[in-house]
Amino acid sequence: MPENGTQNDMMQEREQKEILRIRREKLDKLKTQGDDPFRITKYERTHMSTEITGDFDALEGRQVRIAGRILSKRVMGKASFAHLFDGNGRIQIYLRKDEVGLETYEAFRSWDVGDVIGAAGVVFKTKTGEVTVHANELTLLSKSLLPLPEKFHGLRDPDLRYRQRHIDLIVNPQVRETFIARSKTIKTIRDYLDERGFLEVETPVLQTTPGGANARPFVTHHNTLDMDMYLRIALELYLKRLIIGGFERVYELGRIFRNEGMSVKHNPEFTMIEIYQAYADYHDMMDLTEGIVCACVQAVTGKETLVYQGQKISFKTPWKRVTMREAVKEATGVDFGAVSEEEARLRAKALNMEVRPASTRGSLLNEAFEEFVENELVQPTFVLDYPVEVSPLAKRKPGEDWLTERFELFITAREMANAFSELNDPVDQRERFMAQAAQREAGDDEAHMMDEDFVQALEIGMPPTGGLGIGIDRLVMLLTDSPSIRDVLLFPTMKPR
Repeated sequence: MPENGTQNDMMQEREQKEILRIRREKLDKLKTQGDDPFRITKYERTHMSTEITGDFDALEGRQVRIAGRILSKRVMGKASFAHLFDGNGRIQIYLRKDEVGLETYEAFRSWDVGDVIGAAGVVFKTKTGEVTVHANELTLLSKSLLPLPEKFHGLRDPDLRYRQRHIDLIVNPQVRETFIARSKTIKTIRDYLDERGFLEVETPVLQTTPGGANARPFVTHHNTLDMDMYLRIALELYLKRLIIGGFERVYELGRIFRNEGMSVKHNPEFTMIEIYQAYADYHDMMDLTEGIVCACVQAVTGKETLVYQGQKISFKTPWKRVTMREAVKEATGVDFGAVSEEEARLRAKALNMEVRPASTRGSLLNEAFEEFVENELVQPTFVLDYPVEVSPLAKRKPGEDWLTERFELFITAREMANAFSELNDPVDQRERFMAQAAQREAGDDEAHMMDEDFVQALEIGMPPTGGLGIGIDRLVMLLTDSPSIRDVLLFPTMKPR
């Protein structure tokens, strides 16, 4: 005997098949009558729903033409109502049999929720005060063969929502607001940078040597060249070539691909912006980060505070700035910068950290930060001066060669941005690439590959440069109070059923 869930699924499948059969018959009848809606190529409309509801005083009594999807219907003997959704919002239409004629009225009665129609009529308000279009002309523009989710429950299953985003956008208005906020965020970032003299550029997605991050790439094959290629894992190395070439302020906003795990914070393809400025350092990048993020918060929320998953976050500047060494010392009592390599290993063991043969003072500092500090960084916090072991592209910190001029921005215990005073010493860069290549040979498939072409570019000479990367998806999650990265990607990666 099947379980109740399975029985319900089977019943829903049978019901859907029956609805599909009935609606196909309706479509066949329309085609036979010469009224095939799919042959209509265009519908001239004069207004969107929000224009009519928002400017009722000016439009009352005027003739308008609207179009949209039927979300609900109330059919009565001589008069009927329906709500249309047109991409901006909902609006009600009203029609009477004696005004539109028997043929049109009966046609409307046979149309289904989900059908796309055009309506022409006069703007008025009902007795209940709802702005409505009193229709005197109706046109069926597209036939919906599959039903929308049930009116009062909509599409709630997250898995189905992500797989059927087209339906999710129709029946869950708040989802539309999330993606409008995403678009607004991206526009705000572009405007902010353009106004400050940055040039937007495009660099290759297909690369012969993936670089700019420690990550496992996707591999593909170019048939004509008979060679393996990789989807980019970062934007960095090509943008630095442009700095070398004389473009002193550049940025790229685009898709990145990493063949790694999936979680509420990770999707195999995601959107980043990377920004590079000649004659600047990581302190300049902190100021730039504050400006960009605050501009986005203001554009989306209109405030300098927001609530994310119940936590109130303040974006009032300046934000806290703390070195990784100071943060770990405050959390654990251990100052990794004041001890030898051997003493660092002993202190780490005392903290019940895993110490491996290859562990160094720098790698242990980073691991202690991730274990004891990162989850506590709720308010906007810049964490500065990362160990060189985890920063192969950052410039060493003067006077502390085991550290680099690098920061990460954390908000709600998540990394939001990553920035360096960029390494521009080709000799040092080559040595770090070689160390990364050795790690790769030892089995670390996320270690950086040797990139001889990039090192040669550095040998031409790159000015002191500040570089910054911001994860767009995580930023939008924060701005829209979204718990999962899938909530802010229109079409997240899903395993086929």
